[in-house]
Amino acid sequence: MSCPLFLRSSGWVSLFMTLGLASLLSAADPVLPPAAPAPAAPALAPELPPPQLTEVWSPVPKVVSAPLGAAPSDATVLLNGRNLDAWESIKGGPAKWRLDGDTMVVTPGTGAIQTKASFGDVQLHLEFRTPAEVKGESQGRGNSGVFFMGIYEVQVLDSYNNPTYVNGQAGSIYKQHMPLVNASRPPGEWQSYDLVFIAPRFGPGGVVESPARVTVFHNGVLVQHDAEIKGATNHRGYPAYTPHAAKLPLQLQDHRDLIGFRNIWVRELALPGAKL
Repeated sequence: MSCPLFLRSSGWVSLFMTLGLASLLSAADPVLPPAAPAPAAPALAPELPPPQLTEVWSPVPKVVSAPLGAAPSDATVLLNGRNLDAWESIKGGPAKWRLDGDTMVVTPGTGAIQTKASFGDVQLHLEFRTPAEVKGESQGRGNSGVFFMGIYEVQVLDSYNNPTYVNGQAGSIYKQHMPLVNASRPPGEWQSYDLVFIAPRFGPGGVVESPARVTVFHNGVLVQHDAEIKGATNHRGYPAYTPHAAKLPLQLQDHRDLIGFRNIWVRELALPGAKL
């Protein structure tokens, strides 16, 4: 079969061969998208200052010795197991509770006792024991209280298998905050409170500039963490603040139960930035 006349020219043959080859290459090699640009080089980390620029050497904290099982060297011992000299009755005169060995025991009906000294911001340690013989229930069983400044109460109660309103059980800020957990030991066993209390601050006209706050460890377990106290403790009604002195005595409550106390000491705190 003879080639059409118009294809007999070598130029036309070359053209069609070129177009056919381009078509084959296009089908075999699809066009790829342009390559992504190379990532930028990471920025150089800023040069750190010498370590000496962030070292603080003064003022140097004072040294406080803290022997195992004893009061720190800067603490005021309020109960040493030998006498009740640091305490007095809130009714006036000597404290009428009794000393049984190294334990101070409530004498029911004689009233609360308070420290002769006054305190503001403090760290307080005390140990207490509710009666081994269980009598009563709810608030009528192993009841007492720790009153900071004679006004703000952390409850002492036999709360071992003893249902009651939760903002009145052991470790509560009475009628204000329930404890985070119930860390109570069985009746008759010694228990401990370690507390940090920050007194309220009042401004001109008795305005509350900052409320009282308290942190409580019950038997080494955190039960109140920097809890804000809403005002004076009340059995009935709601708490409210009334202006008072920057320092006042600590009180222990007589709730007519034979609660024992021992190893009570307090450290006065001077917190940075705090003002009285």
